Amino acid sequence: MTAALARLRGALAARLAREPRRPPPEPAAPTAAEEVQQAIAQLQLAGQLSNDDRDMVAGLLNLRELEVSDIMVHRTKMATLDAGEPPGEIVREVLASPFTRLPIWRDSPENITGVLHAKDLLRELQALGGDVARLDLDKIALPAWFVPDNTLVTDQLKAFRRRKQHFALVVDEYGEVMGLVTLEDILEEIVGDIADEHDKAFTGARRHPDGSVSVEGSVAIRDLNRAMGWHLPDEEATTIAGLVIHEARIIPEPGQTFLFHGFRFQVMRKQRNRVTLLRVMPLAPKRVLSASPGAASGRL
Repeated sequence: MTAALARLRGALAARLAREPRRPPPEPAAPTAAEEVQQAIAQLQLAGQLSNDDRDMVAGLLNLRELEVSDIMVHRTKMATLDAGEPPGEIVREVLASPFTRLPIWRDSPENITGVLHAKDLLRELQALGGDVARLDLDKIALPAWFVPDNTLVTDQLKAFRRRKQHFALVVDEYGEVMGLVTLEDILEEIVGDIADEHDKAFTGARRHPDGSVSVEGSVAIRDLNRAMGWHLPDEEATTIAGLVIHEARIIPEPGQTFLFHGFRFQVMRKQRNRVTLLRVMPLAPKRVLSASPGAASGRL
């Protein structure tokens, strides 16, 4: 056995000696998207590109990498209508809502049976002479459109245009509703927040005099980055609570503090297994270096 190994080793050595030495592989050429991003950074450093223009171009570049689950409104934040409520109460809820399209459910919030458009409701009330008691939701509700959560945002944009619809419900592989996505959600990924006189201001975060920010756990990382000018990663989690759980590898308790990505995250409140409130503090550069050498995250 030893002699056989020696002969094999000698044969390999002789073969390697005959073969010419290969040059080291050249570094991969940057992709077109990377080249554009580098050009954007150079233009901004030179003062030739505004922050708004930079964000718009970056939004266009990132759009093809996003899935609808990355930008959807989570089901816990969806405004919905209970078809079992009296017609008068439903009318009051629609009039009080800032949204023109509202999912309708029957028996259970998971059982969404259609989508009500405020204009269709008003037209039907006019046709009924204002007789709210005769209102039939099933007659005027539109069929619910369900799309898989892994649908690319670019494909969903094309589907919105093709079907001439602006609203879809997002479901997981088991058919469970995860949230909803609208045409406005996609456009906001490109141009930033689109607000009108009925939109509510971003209320998921509140700044403190010491520079820290109180953030509801359900706030989307992308929304928080946009509102605060931060750059927290959103590849592994959608919400700020999800990011903390992903990095900590546990469901943390109130009072626990973690350092990662140049920020300090303190858990302020938890309900059952959900982190509902955090206090986030950007760390000074010196503190960042001392807090996370060789590690992505750490617990204090």
